[in-house]
Amino acid sequence: MSDRVNSSDFPTIGVPASSLGVVLQRGGEELILEKVLDRFTVRLATDFPPQQLSQVSWGIWQRSIPQARLELFTVAPNQLDMAMSQARAAQNIAFASHVYKIKDNPGTFVYLNDQITIQFTSAADTDSINAIATTFGLAQEKPILGLPNAFVFLISKQAVENPIKITNQLQRFTEVLAAEPNILVQSETHYKPSDSLYPQQWYLNHNGGKQLVVGSHISVEKAWDITRGLRSVIVAVVDDSFDLNHPDFQGNGKIVAPRDLKENDFLPLPDEQETSHGTACAGIALAEENGTGIVGVAPGCALMPIRSTGFLDDESIENIFNWAIEKGASVISCSWGASAVYFPLSLRQRAAITRAATKGRNGKGCVILFAAGNANRPVSGTVNERNWPKNILEGNTSWLSGFTVHPDVMAIAASTSLSKKAAYSNWGTNISVCAPSNNAPPGISFQETGFVYTQPAIATSLSGLGVFTTDQLGAAGYDPSNFTDNFGGTSSATPVVAGVAALILSANSDLTAQQVKRILQETADKIVDPDPDPQLGLREGTYDGNGHCQWFGYGKVNAVKAVQAAQQQLASASNASRQVQGVNDNQIAIPDNHQQGVKSAIAISEAGSVRDIQVTINLNHDFLGDLEIYLIAPNNQQVLLQSRTLGRRTSLQTTYTVRSHPALKQLLSLPAKGSWQLWVIDYVPQDVGKLNTWKLTLGI
Repeated sequence: MSDRVNSSDFPTIGVPASSLGVVLQRGGEELILEKVLDRFTVRLATDFPPQQLSQVSWGIWQRSIPQARLELFTVAPNQLDMAMSQARAAQNIAFASHVYKIKDNPGTFVYLNDQITIQFTSAADTDSINAIATTFGLAQEKPILGLPNAFVFLISKQAVENPIKITNQLQRFTEVLAAEPNILVQSETHYKPSDSLYPQQWYLNHNGGKQLVVGSHISVEKAWDITRGLRSVIVAVVDDSFDLNHPDFQGNGKIVAPRDLKENDFLPLPDEQETSHGTACAGIALAEENGTGIVGVAPGCALMPIRSTGFLDDESIENIFNWAIEKGASVISCSWGASAVYFPLSLRQRAAITRAATKGRNGKGCVILFAAGNANRPVSGTVNERNWPKNILEGNTSWLSGFTVHPDVMAIAASTSLSKKAAYSNWGTNISVCAPSNNAPPGISFQETGFVYTQPAIATSLSGLGVFTTDQLGAAGYDPSNFTDNFGGTSSATPVVAGVAALILSANSDLTAQQVKRILQETADKIVDPDPDPQLGLREGTYDGNGHCQWFGYGKVNAVKAVQAAQQQLASASNASRQVQGVNDNQIAIPDNHQQGVKSAIAISEAGSVRDIQVTINLNHDFLGDLEIYLIAPNNQQVLLQSRTLGRRTSLQTTYTVRSHPALKQLLSLPAKGSWQLWVIDYVPQDVGKLNTWKLTLGI
């Protein structure tokens, strides 16, 4: 492909010219791509029946990817270049594109569509934006909600380079803060069935029995004495499909705003041969109390079933969360993640989630839950991998689940009926709480290899009961009956917590999303697992000084304690009666590429509860896009004030308020007295800077 813009036209900053086609900019990180040698995609200029696609001479048609209007073809590796040339020359082909893999992410295929995201500096005017767009053959499509001066652009027919090369070249313009292609990566549902059979919902309440220990349930019956849920509280369950004909989803006002993003209609029903993961998840959270079948955690609440496209491109994620916001979702339950070892979120995906968490529910925010995953790996961290089949993974491997580490998301882990860590449950500092589920060997699904068990293999038997929930009617689904008793994984734990969150909001609708999160964490049961992990030998089943556990988060969710706490907060918080202020103007260097960062403290001596909060920061850095900035309260609770989205800016002088930065709401009602800290972390080498001064203003 010829170069429309010569790389020598740009300053020598950003991605080197030799790497323009293999570096993927994503959420402030750079991922290395590798071309897949046996497949490529095309976009049709005109409608082309599938039978004709199967007859072309330049490849074997595999399937359509409708949300990106792509057709996938495979070829022999030595024929890839010739096949793509023939496809590009065909009259009815708009363009042909390579398929990529992310390095060290086996079987994770990356598809390109015709969208890119560009965030400009505040100084960039309309003329300069239009000039840059014209240079690369881009057409502005729409602004991005929640990201200042950011837009989605379409790659027009005049563009002669692929989205990866274009976005990397855009990084060299001083007017551009960030540029990302919109990639498609297939989603993976967090589910691993268990062989255990137990036709009762022990995870809600039990009085002991075989493979059941005291307190391994969520104590929901006492919560039901207070509320069984209100129809005004809507839980959006996002998944593969839903059998809405199931008796446990019937009832006046039970189903609200169903959406099928895969088929682009309003009937998110399973395909004829599809195992409906969403039906099982929805039943756990919301199955109606009707005298037959099962009962969900919040049977009185409404269900918003959203069928996803099956891919995690920017457009699909935006459509999910925008629909949930617009149609009034209170809670959003997501039992899925990327089919990838390392998957940071894009700017647009981060913004879509933040918008739902801060703008949903008329500004109170949607409670957003994501399953932690079932590989028994950190949601963010490194593991020395060995003994995988065909050495799929080997050596020090970085793991990252971008959805679960988003600051506005609650990441949900899984415990067992014996109050132990589920062998598969992912773990780490980002886990919020856990909920009861089954027990099974850990594994992960890759697009290329399918499901594989993570290694080393577990030699011991795994005890624990499976989760009983709704299944497709008839022979389809997991079980020939209308229910299944072999459901599990963090997929199952997540809708349990979603149901408890719905009960909390049924008891007190005035709560913000951050207040619900705090209630769930503060009322959780501190279950302890002193035994080593049977696969990796780790011992992380106890709690640190902040009350957090790598395996269980802040503990196992407790429905009755959570609902009682919501009731106690019914009285609206009083307005702040006075302000206290502290300043730290000791200039301090920010360590380069140092994940421990630097902390600066302000001591508040006045007593009282925080009713309002403002943080004013003045710092300089050669590349602010390297930095994350947190505020740490005296109880060590952290709030992310600034993510790595500032790009090439060099000066930060701003004030973060509860109104401008709703994440600060989670610190309201905490004691004001104590040491407050500003924590600045530089994640990338070379550029350096200094924290000049910062000020904390509290209303108490």
